[in-house]
Amino acid sequence: MRRSTVTTALVSAAALVIAVSLARFSLAAPAAQNSSPARGLDMTTVTHVPAMPAGARELRIWIPLPYTGPDAYQKVSRLKVESPVPYHVDHEPVFGDRYAYVAVKPSQAEKPFDIRISFHVERFEHRVSLAPSSAAPAAPRVEFARYLQPDKMIPLDGEIGQLSAEQTKGARGSIQKAQKIYDYILATMHYDHAGTGWGHGDAVWACNSKHGNCTDFHSLFIGMARAAGVPARFQIGLALPPNAHSGAIASYHCWAEFYAKGIGWVPIDAAKASQDPSKAKYFFGAIDTDRVMFSMGRDIRLVPAQKGEPLNYFVYPYAELDGKPYDAITHSASFRDDISASAETSRGN
Repeated sequence: MRRSTVTTALVSAAALVIAVSLARFSLAAPAAQNSSPARGLDMTTVTHVPAMPAGARELRIWIPLPYTGPDAYQKVSRLKVESPVPYHVDHEPVFGDRYAYVAVKPSQAEKPFDIRISFHVERFEHRVSLAPSSAAPAAPRVEFARYLQPDKMIPLDGEIGQLSAEQTKGARGSIQKAQKIYDYILATMHYDHAGTGWGHGDAVWACNSKHGNCTDFHSLFIGMARAAGVPARFQIGLALPPNAHSGAIASYHCWAEFYAKGIGWVPIDAAKASQDPSKAKYFFGAIDTDRVMFSMGRDIRLVPAQKGEPLNYFVYPYAELDGKPYDAITHSASFRDDISASAETSRGN
């Protein structure tokens, strides 16, 4: 397949603002979640900042914080930022992503330093009934507008549009269309990190290569869903090892959601389903607790604005040195399960 030329539609940020309270560092989980499986843990992320190069004038760093929007399915508390240089917490207006922002002068970075962020989080299973209900909340129209548009690496015309039309032919409604797309991806793609090109969330590359990681799986799903008229969105965070109670966090993980009338936002994880086909049915309509969400969306424009291109996705710190992307910043993360808290939450206490 050939990549088609796509012009990403410009969206007025003012029309797409998702209300986010910057003063709120915790989110009360919906009552219905209190009897659902949950995982409580303490997490720490450390941003390692090298000494500024000679002659550099300013280093700016945006460090993602755990997501606390109404659709996060996690409760964040005891958030603490330890930084030897001043910082402030900010957010971008379209998706509600939060981050600590630091502007570093040469005199503040003559030597390397770390910015340490710690917090407690209860991560809830997100599982929905696929049966429509009149009680299901309707999504705001601004969400429909944004989540039916292309992203830079998720075109909706050309190959993606054609493939979507072929695979959803005869399907009625969002659930049927999404199920056909999900089944197609699982039948044709396999999860691996072979070769190059994977990990960018490039829908056309995933369509051609038939493999990749979670960003590739879910970019293809989102592109095909949106092309079929089904609102779909991207979420990303850090992956928690399911069989360990503490240790380093080695990688990120992402998933997708689509909107179905009478149901609301429905989660899917095609990448995990590909890795464990026995759970393919579960991961259409549910995601487990082995993740902590950090951001939503693609093509992210930060505030204060970065000089470089919009971020493809945002799960690790992003930095610019004198207005240019700077990749010398490194990042590490670790966790420790709060076993007693997880047990109490899952029992509904």
